[in-house]
Amino acid sequence: MTNERTFSKDKKERGGVSLRNLLNKKLKNEKGLTLIELLAVIVILAIIALIAIPAIGNIISNSKSKAILSDATTIIAGAKTAIADGACDGTTEKPCDNKALKDFVEDVKNNSATYTVTKSATNEYSIAYTEFSKLNEDYKAAIDYTNNATAIAQSKIAKAMGNKPEKPEKTEKTEKTN
Repeated sequence: MTNERTFSKDKKERGGVSLRNLLNKKLKNEKGLTLIELLAVIVILAIIALIAIPAIGNIISNSKSKAILSDATTIIAGAKTAIADGACDGTTEKPCDNKALKDFVEDVKNNSATYTVTKSATNEYSIAYTEFSKLNEDYKAAIDYTNNATAIAQSKIAKAMGNKPEKPEKTEKTEKTN
């Protein structure tokens, strides 16, 4: 006998087992995931959650703090415009507060917050802003914030946000001494 295959038009004869029959048998026996595979997936998802949840919380907290600092910078910019326009002068006689800056400051999130901008003799601007109490601890440390609502200088706010602080404008006294 020879090991030849014979083919006829009616019936195909082949030697051995077909690959398709093997796959069909394997697939029929497959019922689903094993317990080990299921546990491995759950452990991997738990590890990802343990890493991701605190990171997302920090991102949200930092973005809220940066929004408060950005609002403070916007208020200071509005105060500079109001001082140039004569609406306030940044002193105790004519303070740059919520009332004086209502036409100069827009889009500050919390309208119930109170703020006052002061201008020092060296033309450095500071702001006392009630929203500073909501800053997270990292930003409070970066601007040396204390709970007694002391004014925070514009240069400290810029430094906490990662920007270069503006140099104070020269006054007549500093120009004469230089």
